[in-house]
Amino acid sequence: MIQKIAQVMLYVNDPQKVADFWIESLDFVTIYKENTQGIIQIVIAPSRDSETQFVLFERAVIEKLKPELNFGTPSILLASQELDALYQKLQKAGVTVGKVVHRPQGRVFNFADPEGHYFAVMEEPFLLDLIDRHKKP
Repeated sequence: MIQKIAQVMLYVNDPQKVADFWIESLDFVTIYKENTQGIIQIVIAPSRDSETQFVLFERAVIEKLKPELNFGTPSILLASQELDALYQKLQKAGVTVGKVVHRPQGRVFNFADPEGHYFAVMEEPFLLDLIDRHKKP
């Protein structure tokens, strides 16, 4: 049985540039970096003990090896207990951010990485409450 989502593969043009963005702008950490037979793999996460990690691969290399894969960036919703502080930090860093939107589920905003891939961040208390409501019969 599946216990959790362990890793999400992201296919990018420049894995190191994208890793640096996540580390510098969002305080992610590098779990490990590997270059085996020309395949660069950088694993990053919000913390060393995070249950889910991003694995950054160089898109052009993987496209040659596995052209049947879907190379689009998945829609990923991140959670933050400090939505306003994160929003301001990203703005000050010059990151492309959307407006904070008030949704029935809570406040959320989008941001783009250096390659134009968009991600969303939702305020965590609202996200946890939403999950709890769906668990109850």
